[in-house]
Amino acid sequence: MRFGGLTAVRSVDFTVNSGEIVGLIGPNGAGKTTFFNCLTGLYVPTEGSVSYQGTVLPPKPHLVTKAGIARTFQNIRLFANMTVLENVLVGRHTRTKEGLWSALLRGPGFKKAEKASETRAMELLEFIGLAHKRDHLARNLPYGEQRKLEIARAMASEPGLLLLDEPTAGMNPQETRATEELVFAIRDMGIAVLVIEHDMRFIFNLCDRVAVLVQGEKLVEGTSEVVQADERVIAAYLGEPFDGDPGETEAAGTTKGDPQ
Repeated sequence: MRFGGLTAVRSVDFTVNSGEIVGLIGPNGAGKTTFFNCLTGLYVPTEGSVSYQGTVLPPKPHLVTKAGIARTFQNIRLFANMTVLENVLVGRHTRTKEGLWSALLRGPGFKKAEKASETRAMELLEFIGLAHKRDHLARNLPYGEQRKLEIARAMASEPGLLLLDEPTAGMNPQETRATEELVFAIRDMGIAVLVIEHDMRFIFNLCDRVAVLVQGEKLVEGTSEVVQADERVIAAYLGEPFDGDPGETEAAGTTKGDPQ
């Protein structure tokens, strides 16, 4: 992904398996959110393509969501004047088949689909612990609960891969711990999770593997222990040069640029 003369993301390629949590870290400006935007159709890649489960995805967010990829945002993007329940129901739109005429006529098929969507939305609100606030406006929720609601809305689309962009940003330690437990519960449902986060303690406690982006390229990928000990990662965060060969120390058999 290029912006003028700046290449923000180049040849980033790795796998997130079902029931696995993978972290994506890197210094500010490394290209992490740009990578998410390319995956989800918000940006059209300058070159190359995005594929999911062997299928090339069109760069349109609603089609990416329909294919099975959902996301949250670094800056919360809830519908502030809609209720908690209504926000989750919005996430169901790619999984309902009722069209305009069905909605206008409000026949038996529409009412059945609407009831099924509401049932599923309430199940998700129970899952995140907000069922008792179903009729509250989203804008009136505390910050941590707004974050959880955004995750529930993403889950409403029944994703196979969930992308979380800094889910603990601005949270206190108690809220961060609750988010960690929520992500573990999502993983236990068999959903693949890819997380961008600057809280290193959170990311290393949470993830099965961690990939590091530096200047738009994957520097290294491996277990938390291997990544934390990698001299290139340390240098990247400290802003210091590393004189070694970028490919000489790779984690878990993963080399920079090798497809996984």
